[in-house]
Amino acid sequence: MKKWVILLALLLGLLLWIGDRNLNRTPGTEVQINRVETDEIAETAAADTKDTTNAPDAPAGNDSSVRTIQVTPDQIYKGDLVLVNQDHPVHAEGMLSDIAELSRHPELTEGYGLLDNKIQLSERVAKQFSAMVAAAGEDGVNHFLISSGYRDNEKQAELYEEEGPDYALPAGFSEHNLGLSLDIGSSLEAMERAPEGKWLTANAWDYGFILRYPKDKTAITGIQYEPWHFRYVGLPHSQIMKEKRFTLEEYLSYLREQKQIQATIDGRTYDISYIPVTGETAIEVPTDRDYEISGNNVDGVILTVYPQ
Repeated sequence: MKKWVILLALLLGLLLWIGDRNLNRTPGTEVQINRVETDEIAETAAADTKDTTNAPDAPAGNDSSVRTIQVTPDQIYKGDLVLVNQDHPVHAEGMLSDIAELSRHPELTEGYGLLDNKIQLSERVAKQFSAMVAAAGEDGVNHFLISSGYRDNEKQAELYEEEGPDYALPAGFSEHNLGLSLDIGSSLEAMERAPEGKWLTANAWDYGFILRYPKDKTAITGIQYEPWHFRYVGLPHSQIMKEKRFTLEEYLSYLREQKQIQATIDGRTYDISYIPVTGETAIEVPTDRDYEISGNNVDGVILTVYPQ
């Protein structure tokens, strides 16, 4: 009889272990990252930083698959990859134009709750969050809520005065001033214990979000562990950061050092280049592939070229 009790207990423990692994899986994502030694895009861009204010966009040489565009210094301060911390504040150029009060957009709040009906967020980011919540719901994780989103400088200043420097950042130095970050909670329990927190830690990366302030990276971020604070950086960057266990600070430093990398994720290849910007800068972009340019809020831009 005792043997059967022991076997039953072992079987129950095994089932619970398997369930926890399924909750924290990253389904099918394979990431390979290589440095591109030729650095064709980055070298071309870095070589041409002369003043070309009046020059039109033009094809690069005789290659019809690329064209030259001009990047101005204000681009450094806007985009999904801008670094915001104690040393790098939000610039006016980085303010998003699609900030919305989520309670007024029921199509953006399906599948989760709002702690406050006045919470605001970028509409684009809210759509990505909704898609992620829907995926979590398919795994039986469905008690999400947003406790904070975008804050203007006035609200951030009030929070800083109320909570002090140990728990808040001055106005302009918080990611919440961007509209790309949000505090996510669970209606069940604290995020570090809730199924929602575990699911996000394992899977948010596949939807463009990162856990911005990990427990083991406080010396780098300068911020204590916040299991609720997630930042949208977009794909494929979030998946690369997950693969290499990078914070945003580490990832941007890595790109600056490598200059150009090629990431293959589930068989799809992305080309990513760091390009320093000093004055108006000419860079080559493809004509046959989609691309995106984001500043790093420091000294340059990141060119991401997507698979065909």
